[in-house]
Amino acid sequence: MSSANNTDDRQMRAEEHYNEDVEETYVEEDEVADVVNDDDDDAMEAAGSDEDDGDQMMDDNNEDGDDEGEGSGAPKDGEILLEDDSVQGFFAHKEPVFSVDIHPKEQTLAVSGGGDDRAYLWRVDTGETVGELEKHEDSVSSVKFSADGSLVATGGMDGKVNVYQTDGLAKCAVLEGPDEIQWVNWHPKGNVLLAGANDASMWMWSLPNGDFMNVFNGHAAPVTCGRFTNSGRQIVSGSEDGSLIIWDPKTASIVRQYLPTDERFHKEGITALAISRDDQIILTGSMDGTAKLVHVNGSVLGSLENATESVEAVGLCSALPLAASGSVDGSLSIWDINTMRLRTTLNHDDSVTRLLWHENSPMLTSVSMDCTVRTWDARTGDCVRVSKGHQEGIMDFALTRDGHTVVTASDDGCCLVFSQ
Repeated sequence: MSSANNTDDRQMRAEEHYNEDVEETYVEEDEVADVVNDDDDDAMEAAGSDEDDGDQMMDDNNEDGDDEGEGSGAPKDGEILLEDDSVQGFFAHKEPVFSVDIHPKEQTLAVSGGGDDRAYLWRVDTGETVGELEKHEDSVSSVKFSADGSLVATGGMDGKVNVYQTDGLAKCAVLEGPDEIQWVNWHPKGNVLLAGANDASMWMWSLPNGDFMNVFNGHAAPVTCGRFTNSGRQIVSGSEDGSLIIWDPKTASIVRQYLPTDERFHKEGITALAISRDDQIILTGSMDGTAKLVHVNGSVLGSLENATESVEAVGLCSALPLAASGSVDGSLSIWDINTMRLRTTLNHDDSVTRLLWHENSPMLTSVSMDCTVRTWDARTGDCVRVSKGHQEGIMDFALTRDGHTVVTASDDGCCLVFSQ
């Protein structure tokens, strides 16, 4: 698909939108604890437009036969040629898009939410809207499908989490209690939802009924990141206060915590975390420009230091003993976690906002405020693909299980689909 054709199609679809102003899975009350304590270790885991401003500059000299460069595809003076490698897009959002997720089973279905206070379900293969979800009273900061895909949650800066049945989009519950929602995360085995908030708390509910289960208090600043472990038996959260806490979800008690008062740990806020497949190792990124590798027994295994600014994205490879950390300085560092040594430094042209390792693979995909999606081979450090299309920075992305399709969420108000 040529850049010009991609651009025309995208603009037509965008203009059309701008001109328009499983079956239920129930968790019984007596089964909630079983869901949380499930010990099964098998975790579920543009070209922007050719802008010629309508001015097709025609040189009078061409009448004399001087047509040098005409038809060559080269941009003329004052003309900006933008690239678009996307194969599809979604353009209904009218403000920056902050979060996107792909259905765990039906991988042609996506959900996105953004600064227009709205969330949409849409098709990755056609870009068509499946449904517009109920509008929040403030920006939608996080969207997520449940582990089996039967439910979808949208968390907003209005302090509410709305939950819907994916099939038919019937609303199941409106969950309230926390302050501005920073993120939402589903239990890997059942319909239990966790949300981290700006008021330093986390809340947990049982769905689809929306029954309150627990509130977690222990941080002293916004809970910037958090999730269930792969087994679902514990919760790990990181905060702007620099603390990392491991929780018992059943009792909401603290199992282990790592604090800034420990000289080996972070001195500033935690921005991101990742958990190894066996739930034994946690990798954290921080505003202090470092990544820390800790063991769940309380040990700080090492400090990974290569960035000059805040580390905003981290990940652990499931195929090899490798870790990755991405920074505001544009660096993407690959680490050998056996030796704690830097293996290679890769680079974006602006802040790295998010990274994901491909499942059971040494391949890694990252996105950046430089508007690109880049896929790397961590064994060699080679960049195997650069995908362009956004005109502003990329805030979030989701990856299909086979690693062949990337769906992005951008500051430019668009979601794009790229083939890898």
